[in-house]
Amino acid sequence: MGGISNRMKEIKRRRHRRQKLAKFQSKLKKATASEKQAMADKLRKLTPGCDDLIVRFGLEERA
Repeated sequence: MGGISNRMKEIKRRRHRRQKLAKFQSKLKKATASEKQAMADKLRKLTPGCDDLIVRFGLEERA
């Protein structure tokens, strides 16, 4: 018996997500328009709160 509890899995996922978001923010400064679009797509797959993050990072599509 044993293994990792559901709570610990959740904490691990959150920490990993936070690390990825920090990497996205550092890469965002030099990113081109197409790279920003790719980052927005990755954020949509990564987290359920992606809409707020996309707006905060300035990745929203402008028409």
